[in-house]
Amino acid sequence: MASSSGVGVSPADTVTFDAGSGLGASPVVSVRDLRVTFVSRDRTVHAVNGVSFDLAAGEVLGILGESGSGKSVTLRALIGLLPVGQTRIEGDVRIAGRDLTRLAGRALADFRGRTIAMIFQEPMTALDPVYTIGAQIEETIIRHEGVSHRAARARALELLDLVQIPSPARRLSAYPHEMSGGMRQRAMIALALSCRPSILLADEPTTALDVTVQIQIILLLRRLQRELGMAVIFVTHDVGVSVEIADRLAVMYAGRFVESGPTEAVIRQPRHPYTEGLLGSTVTTERGRRLPAIPGAPPDMRALPPGCAFAPRCAYAEERCAAEVPPEYRVAPDHTTRCVRVADGSLGASAAP
Repeated sequence: MASSSGVGVSPADTVTFDAGSGLGASPVVSVRDLRVTFVSRDRTVHAVNGVSFDLAAGEVLGILGESGSGKSVTLRALIGLLPVGQTRIEGDVRIAGRDLTRLAGRALADFRGRTIAMIFQEPMTALDPVYTIGAQIEETIIRHEGVSHRAARARALELLDLVQIPSPARRLSAYPHEMSGGMRQRAMIALALSCRPSILLADEPTTALDVTVQIQIILLLRRLQRELGMAVIFVTHDVGVSVEIADRLAVMYAGRFVESGPTEAVIRQPRHPYTEGLLGSTVTTERGRRLPAIPGAPPDMRALPPGCAFAPRCAYAEERCAAEVPPEYRVAPDHTTRCVRVADGSLGASAAP
């Protein structure tokens, strides 16, 4: 079938991300049907519901969505930081060729830091308040590389200089509370890069920062990613940030990728109503225009509806949308969506403002 824009669509089993520079190369991250469920005595929360993607070396994948959509849980599943005993993880997760689901204990601890590292959302809570910035970076380097304290100290100084912290030698002896939010985030980035990982996970690293500092952090991350050749997964709820940092976008809702593709294609021709809603509710400089908003609220992850989870909030919803979860449809070789209206041509592409 064809969409109203003349672009053919077909069912797609998997969202595959191939970087332009790494086209055809083996992915450094390969995820198939990832499902994460939190289980307790009185509730079961389906946080991630069948996420699949590939990520090539040197590529930045942005995961965009509202709070509670499963973005951070996906990252924590990739690095093995979900609570044991309360979490059920299903699917196939391969990081740098290794099956993450089979790693535990010391093997998993060795894997973190050297192969994959994470920038957490709030550095004030992620950094230990009773240790200096230098001590925390040095500990990581010594743990993974077995070097002397002197060598680790020198490396920590290089890292603070790399992330452009003013007076890096003095900041080595500073505690987190003695630094501004922007400098704490830079220190967190330095900590994540301390053992030269090939894969970097960034969990909304600019959320608590003012706009000027946000721009500085985004430019810094993009520069470091290119210089070091890292694959990066960047989680955000900010459309503007995702456009600046990501090569490709995956729009996430209720634990699923509802649309994914090259950033420019997703932004200029959104093919899912939720993506359209996110783009339409972005603040612009246009005066006199009422800011549109997506009605309703995200679904309860303890009791997801049987059909499309976005249907109760969707302006295009029909009776069939509530019947079953839409499959992924490929609207271009590297652009997919989960919307039946795109499949039959009743929802065409539209330009984002």
